[in-house]
Amino acid sequence: MRFWSNSIGALFWALTLVGVLAGCHQPPASHCVACHVGLEPASASHTDCIACHGGDAREPDKKKAHGGMYGPRNPSAPPFWEKTCGRCHPYQLERMRGNLMFTNTGFIKNIQLTWEGQDGHLYGTQAQQLFDAAGEPLELKDVAQLNNLAGELYRKFCSLCHVGMESHEVWTGSHASGCAACHFPFNDNATYQGTDVAMRGRWPHSASHRMEPLPTNEVCLRCHNRSGRIALTYQGLNDGNNGLMPVSQAFPGPELISGVRNVTRIEADIHHQRGMDCIDCHTSRDLMGDGYAYENMYLQTEIACTDCHGSATERPRLAPSQREQTEARREARSYHSAPPLEAPAVLTAKQRPYSNVFFEQGQVIVLGKRDGQRHVSKVITGTPEHRIAGHERLSCYSCHSAAVPQCFGCHTEYDRSQPGQDFIRQRMTRGRFSETEDYRSLYPFALALDQRGQIAPVTPGCQTFVTVKGRRGQPETEEYVARFRDRQQLRFAPFYSHNTTGRTVGCRECHANPVFVGFGQHQVVAGRVEASLLCEKADDKPLDGFQQMTQNGIQAFSAIVREHSRPLQGEEIQRVFAVNQCLVCHESGKDVIYQQKLDYGRLLRSAGQRSDGGCEPR
Repeated sequence: MRFWSNSIGALFWALTLVGVLAGCHQPPASHCVACHVGLEPASASHTDCIACHGGDAREPDKKKAHGGMYGPRNPSAPPFWEKTCGRCHPYQLERMRGNLMFTNTGFIKNIQLTWEGQDGHLYGTQAQQLFDAAGEPLELKDVAQLNNLAGELYRKFCSLCHVGMESHEVWTGSHASGCAACHFPFNDNATYQGTDVAMRGRWPHSASHRMEPLPTNEVCLRCHNRSGRIALTYQGLNDGNNGLMPVSQAFPGPELISGVRNVTRIEADIHHQRGMDCIDCHTSRDLMGDGYAYENMYLQTEIACTDCHGSATERPRLAPSQREQTEARREARSYHSAPPLEAPAVLTAKQRPYSNVFFEQGQVIVLGKRDGQRHVSKVITGTPEHRIAGHERLSCYSCHSAAVPQCFGCHTEYDRSQPGQDFIRQRMTRGRFSETEDYRSLYPFALALDQRGQIAPVTPGCQTFVTVKGRRGQPETEEYVARFRDRQQLRFAPFYSHNTTGRTVGCRECHANPVFVGFGQHQVVAGRVEASLLCEKADDKPLDGFQQMTQNGIQAFSAIVREHSRPLQGEEIQRVFAVNQCLVCHESGKDVIYQQKLDYGRLLRSAGQRSDGGCEPR
């Protein structure tokens, strides 16, 4: 009996010592659980209420216990994150500071470019001193200081999507701020639905108190359902039915999302069809940043289709077998399962190892982070249809996009006689925005050179007609098209819609349809391409195009608004159309004639065209 008692005592002290040595922290007697009965623990490593939330857990009085809390609902919000999440996760916090989802620098910069022009400064959601990718100091000014229409538009119309700002009044579009925006997701109406009886149904709160280390697609949908609508098209959803036409049981649907938009079904992205989440492709550095500040999202994004599928001439690049303490291996610990330690990791476009993509038995394997599902990535290197001479500049999604959301004719009104909520300054100020649209389309889509020098889809960005009313409601400007590159012109922007298909746009369709090179809906009349989708404010130029073809040649009248980007030029367009003569007999991209450079001069002469962009009399 004495042996049994001594053994129990020894075991007790041994376990206590192990707990101390392991850093296990047991909170003092807590009154939190007395009120919050059944509250879910955030995670196995986040058990101490006051360590995250602040307050006094030993105080029985509710008001006193809640005194000094961070938030009080969200301790991860940017005003508190240095004292809360950042104390234990300084590396992640430093990455988030310069992350474009927080700074919105690219968003603000491009609004300036397309509305009133830049003023020589970069702005962010708050003033910060950061470093660019070259390690040089980069100063961001506070967007609250941007006192023009571009600043007003961002603060009153766009800012609720960035992770530094909580949004809790938007059906299906609400989210917390700071770290909780992704790791403590809201449900559709931002109410708590967990097991804490005292909090059940409270608004606004996350759906549960349980931390989500690996965000679901629904988290991405909270923000990425407007503008480019990439979260919608990825899942096979389209919000183009704004008339709320009933499609099921006499109700709009199959579902409604923010802004009273009726979402209907289209073909989903092939990766979604195979069961892949957004985070299975995107790395944490894509989403949280890598510690450097970038001016546009394409610079922060580190992944490319060729990482897993290879290019026409190069196979996916591999890293040596991973050591246990590399960053990629540490991230994989929170996944359903980790890649084999001995398997070489596939490298991203920025030459960093993926944490869930590896090479095994001659195959590229993508491991589902949340479910552990193994996806075999088809490598296309060397296949004839991907080695067509003349296609070297084509991006993967110029051929493989099934749908590209395009919103033509955005009529924006700014009324200084009406008050509007400034979400950055957190107060009502003079000036309210409203907008209407003319036309929306998914297919076909235009192609142009993007910022990387590749031929890629482009979409209106932003095609804005601006009306400004004064303090008495009188018009100051009406349907004004802003100046860009020293002239008034509408604008398009390079874009990847995240609606990839295994099929491709047909060769004949791309090479014969003028929409794909920027002419918009049209009819061909006597050597001219005449636009058919016109606006009364631009009755000689199509809304859905940026090129014109007349007897004098091809002229671009709208801009492509990213650095190094531009519309296809006359000679390039001639070559596109000249290939139609070959496609009559040689329709397949696998045909051997397309493996060698075509004699475009001969093709153009046989079509009766001059190389200077005009047409020879026949």
